Amino acid sequence: MNIFDQKINFDALLKFSHITPLTQQHLKKVYASFALCMFVVAAGAYVHVVTHFIRTALLSALVSLGLMIWLMTTPHSHETEQKRLGLLAGFAFLTGVGLGPALELCIAINPSILPNAFMGTAIIFTCFSLSTLYDRCRSYLFLGGILMSAMSLMFLSSLGNLFFGSIWLFQENLYMGLAVICGFVLFDTQLIIEKDYIWHCVDLFLDFVTLFRKLMMILKDKKKEMNWTSKLK
Repeated sequence: MNIFDQKINFDALLKFSHITPLTQQHLKKVYASFALCMFVVAAGAYVHVVTHFIRTALLSALVSLGLMIWLMTTPHSHETEQKRLGLLAGFAFLTGVGLGPALELCIAINPSILPNAFMGTAIIFTCFSLSTLYDRCRSYLFLGGILMSAMSLMFLSSLGNLFFGSIWLFQENLYMGLAVICGFVLFDTQLIIEKDYIWHCVDLFLDFVTLFRKLMMILKDKKKEMNWTSKLK
């Protein structure tokens, strides 16, 4: 039998029969909200790049932090669902605005960085999420303590690097951060039933944005290095 004549059964590939119907409904709401966040964050980034209506990343970061706190303190109920979705959309929009300066820097160096970073992020995020959803034993939950320890170590090394100014340490934190965020995609996806779908969407959204930012910075550094090398030649 010629294996190339066989058709891929996508229905079987995307079948999660081991997941309870209640959790499957929760998943649909989570990823529908996540898709909404992707559109809104893209709109926020576009508005910043085109109009520069908010020039300070600090302002957008503070307002988005306020929206997140508001979302956290708003009780989860059917009556507050629309309000919480609105807060989520506002948080996503301002997150996109906050990405604006980094996007402008990458566009100035090489516009191809952005689509490459986004495609790389989407592929990594999808692969890690699917691997978690297919896992029946919830074997990634042990990563929580390890990931938090790694985050603490990265935070301390970043503080230390303010005094040392080491490029090597900065790059090490960048790549380590990329690995840690991939771990958080596994961990957060496996906590499907532990939170309401809006707050779980926030976790996955932040994982995606942080992964995109890390990958974008790595590609930016690579492009700068290539441009500098070509100029020397």
